[in-house]
Amino acid sequence: MNKRRFSSGRCLLLLCLMFPLQLAAFEPATDINLPDGFRIEQLVAVENARAMAWGDDGTLFVGTMFRNKLWAVKDVFGPEPEVLLLEEKLKLPTGVAFRDGALYVVERHRLLRFADIESRLDNPPEPEVMIEGLPGKGLHSWKYIAFGPDGKLYMTIGSPCNVCDKPDQGLIVRMNTDGSEREVVARGIRNSVGFAWHPDTAELWFSDNNRDQLGDDQPPGELNRVAEEGAHYGFPFCHGTDIVEPQAEFAALGSCADSVPPAEELGPHVAPLGIHIYNGEMFPDEYRGQVFIAEHGSWDRSSKIGYRVSMVRLDESGTRSLGYEPFADGWLIGEEHFGRPVALLPAPDGSLLVSDDHRGAIYRISYTD
Repeated sequence: MNKRRFSSGRCLLLLCLMFPLQLAAFEPATDINLPDGFRIEQLVAVENARAMAWGDDGTLFVGTMFRNKLWAVKDVFGPEPEVLLLEEKLKLPTGVAFRDGALYVVERHRLLRFADIESRLDNPPEPEVMIEGLPGKGLHSWKYIAFGPDGKLYMTIGSPCNVCDKPDQGLIVRMNTDGSEREVVARGIRNSVGFAWHPDTAELWFSDNNRDQLGDDQPPGELNRVAEEGAHYGFPFCHGTDIVEPQAEFAALGSCADSVPPAEELGPHVAPLGIHIYNGEMFPDEYRGQVFIAEHGSWDRSSKIGYRVSMVRLDESGTRSLGYEPFADGWLIGEEHFGRPVALLPAPDGSLLVSDDHRGAIYRISYTD
């Protein structure tokens, strides 16, 4: 359970009054709460770790946000993982994806490709610029990318504001890696930083961060399902299922009845980022096909919320939510947070990696009977 641990088990009364006990260092293995049979460990420290991707030879590539660095980790499951700095002057290189021996990295304004990167980790090649001129100004200009089952590259393009009308942004798009044949997959999205495909239905699911400054308890974060490509998910005129935007000029742009409601409303301001729909063999069968969500945590709420990994249970069809619950929590103790989960990545053995940009860490969640 959540607990505060102190630097000394006992002290003399006078010494305690003179020198108050201090919180000991946070220890994920003992301070994070998980269901029975699960355990968490920190694999490696990686500064400002955000999105992650596996290379063909087992290299773990890690993007960052405010440090502008790109990392590679060799032997991540070994006793001494090796962390290599590939680039350090990029602009918000938050999204990473791997395909056919090449690492793709999206900055706020362009997509880069590092060819044959795993054979050149110690001397990375100059990246090829695949796409220039991506929308990259204002809020939410950081992006997430992944290759879909169709071989196309999918990318989030966030809305550059708290609330505004920018139809060419607030999207999830797909394209060839050279930017050609770009198509809109979903629109009316404020800020998505994570998506995944259901292993059985192949449908795309994505998280969305709703607008700020509507109070502590609204609007909710969102988990969305793409049942119809090109559909509108409500931003900026509708938030959550039925919260009408209070600014009349934006409310007039549409109706909640005209947009797709969330598959599940999440906690208000929990900042849902990376998601993963479990398809491994390690976790018990009841976890297969369930949606794991990294909740980065609130910043504009009078009491903090989030800072955990939650789970949305789906029905047997994989199309409808049955409920929303915590899966891993403990990074938040009272009003003090010790970590901020960002991205989720399945490992080859069926365990689940979690990145934490606040602690600069990558964790592994595993299960044993």
